[in-house]
Amino acid sequence: MKALIRLVFLISIIIVFSLSIVNASKIPNFAMLSFMSDKFVHALTYFYLTLLGLFSRFNVNELFVVMSIFIFGLIIELIHYFHPYRYFEYFDLLANLIGVTIALQIFRLKKFK
Repeated sequence: MKALIRLVFLISIIIVFSLSIVNASKIPNFAMLSFMSDKFVHALTYFYLTLLGLFSRFNVNELFVVMSIFIFGLIIELIHYFHPYRYFEYFDLLANLIGVTIALQIFRLKKFK
């Protein structure tokens, strides 16, 4: 089961990265997202990635997993700064941070039950 979760995690990372670097107009329904729904999608995506990363049970500290996923989001935002069809947004980083923080808290609550 752990191997399957790790595989889903790695595929999810690849999908998120791929969708993050393509021209946004090439993604169906992307233009329909409002500012708030875009930030909700960011928070939900990083919540999902963090939970998968934590449940993958890599042989590292859970804080390392959380920080790695947040840094992954930071790297994507830095790529957006130089990308001709994307924009660097601090609020995207904030939404990512909210997603990883909530996932960590839920994981810790579940772990201590």
